[in-house]
Amino acid sequence: MIDTAAAPHHDVEGPEGAPALILGPSLGTSLDLWVPQLAALGRAHRVVRYDLPGHGGTPSAALPHPEPGETSVADLADLVLGLADRYGIGAFHYAGVSLGGAVGTYLAIHHPERVSSLALVCTSAHFGGAEPWRARAALVREQGVASLVATAPGRWFADPETATTPRGAALLADHAAADPAGYAACCDALAAFDVRDALGSIAAPTQVIAGAGDVATPVSHGRELADAVPGARLDVVEGGHLASAERPAEVTALLTAHLERAGNG
Repeated sequence: MIDTAAAPHHDVEGPEGAPALILGPSLGTSLDLWVPQLAALGRAHRVVRYDLPGHGGTPSAALPHPEPGETSVADLADLVLGLADRYGIGAFHYAGVSLGGAVGTYLAIHHPERVSSLALVCTSAHFGGAEPWRARAALVREQGVASLVATAPGRWFADPETATTPRGAALLADHAAADPAGYAACCDALAAFDVRDALGSIAAPTQVIAGAGDVATPVSHGRELADAVPGARLDVVEGGHLASAERPAEVTALLTAHLERAGNG
């Protein structure tokens, strides 16, 4: 039973009665990550954006298992299902960046009846093994998120100048404002995530978008997803891990075309 009271902080825009599209953010960002895509995607869809625990407006207390090492992508997926249930949304289209993409992948595998189509942006079926994420979680719990802010531009952007733009500065400010408990818990979720063996079960029409300059989830990770998910399409855009922010027009066009191919049901 999904606890609808635990739904994360969110924003809903677009025509009432239109097909639902849920947008998931990456680790260290908020629902504002999707601002460049919102106008286009909201023309034909009821767009629901949400914040991860400890990010944006969602408190870390939204986590069902806040103890170190206990949070999983399944927990985050349950929060999304609770949010959908709150609005009476049965099936929905889903697009997510990085950790947000992992949530969508999990939903498509374990709740296929809920996912009408899937877009995976700069994400992976696994995130490089558990140990680096456990180490990052421990660092954040001990020293706070500020310990990571200086290295965030190198992880997020292919073009270092992006960090100096208003858009880049806003993304980095969201990163700095993240609550350490929630951020570390999301690192725990990434540490435990590996669904490579289950990708073949995904039935939803799937678009994979990779960033040519993404050092966090390289193009090879996107190709692995596209090769394993039946019928999936892979497109590569310039940009780093937050390619949706560095190359917003290209990512928006790919998402719009994907949703048109998937249909508005």
